[in-house]
Amino acid sequence: MKKIALIFGTRPEAIKFAPVVLALRQSKTFECRVCATGQHKEMLDQVFDAFDFKPDANLNLMKPNQTLAGLTARAIEGLDAWLADEKPDLVLVQGDTTTAFCGALTAFYRRAPVGHIEAGLRTWNLQSPWPEEANRVLATRLTTLHFAPTLSSRENLLKESVPGDRIFVTGNTVIDALHLALKKVTAQPPEIPGLPADVLASWKDAPMVLITGHRRENFGGGFENICKAIAACAAKFPAVRFVYPVHLNPNVREPVQRILAAGSQKNVHLIEPLAYLPFVAMMNRATFILTDSGGVQEEAPSLGKPVLVMRDTTERPEAVTAGTVKLVGTDYDAIVLETSKLLTDKTAFDQMARAENPYGDGKATARIISACESFLGAV
Repeated sequence: MKKIALIFGTRPEAIKFAPVVLALRQSKTFECRVCATGQHKEMLDQVFDAFDFKPDANLNLMKPNQTLAGLTARAIEGLDAWLADEKPDLVLVQGDTTTAFCGALTAFYRRAPVGHIEAGLRTWNLQSPWPEEANRVLATRLTTLHFAPTLSSRENLLKESVPGDRIFVTGNTVIDALHLALKKVTAQPPEIPGLPADVLASWKDAPMVLITGHRRENFGGGFENICKAIAACAAKFPAVRFVYPVHLNPNVREPVQRILAAGSQKNVHLIEPLAYLPFVAMMNRATFILTDSGGVQEEAPSLGKPVLVMRDTTERPEAVTAGTVKLVGTDYDAIVLETSKLLTDKTAFDQMARAENPYGDGKATARIISACESFLGAV
């Protein structure tokens, strides 16, 4: 029986890997081994609880105020030791994190082939998103099987001279995970920590804007502008609820607390980061979403939710082309203008809400496993 090792370290990776883990652990073809680096600790535990699985190993690498260099060094050392013991036939990594890059590099050092899930995303700017663009470009050079979520991602890889027979257009596994999560939250609606029942009941039918933000390139002036724009929108639309699960990073929490928590708008609700199932429930409840997240750009269109992306570039241009996503950057005026438009212009809202999701049909996991079977059967 061939052994496949899965390596991830952050909450988004774990969410996108969850349907793959669940399917491989039911497989009669493969032995599945899972290693979490712990790049995100508390947030990883939330995903394990949501999808009812645990890693076989957890390196617990996260440290307070960790640097990218320090995390990279610890990840390479820890993953190398784990791979030396496991001796997998194939290593799967996901996305564009430090863990993904380190997983690909250590697998290369151990002469194990690498499968890269969500391969081929590009902004063609190494500074944005930072350091994610560099992580995924470097991972590509170390990868044997490239699981591209879209045709445009495949084209990006072909431009970099990746052999076409090593690229598989699969869709994005985040849609598979979303389908699993929707079944759970529909059957048993979760509580939303930080939002008391009476608050939820009082705005059951009120418009609600869901906000997330965590990108490193937005630290500093970017988050200052974002917070000021949210405050302005909340003042302009007092009947609209603005719900912001605030990321744990101090570079995010400081401006949020200083500008929004200290503000006078009672329709701004700052809560702690949500576990995945409550977050899916909130996405499903939201009128639209204001975010700098990559994963949300992929998930929200399946729910019919417009997305305003607080970044200057996106490696997911398919959603922009489809009309489900609009880039607003961290420009104060642009955020206020586009938020106001979605709250007042029904035609503009409907055009974004009715666009089709370009990121897949929820069958990416099956396509990935099929490609792995073909590859390992030929080894």
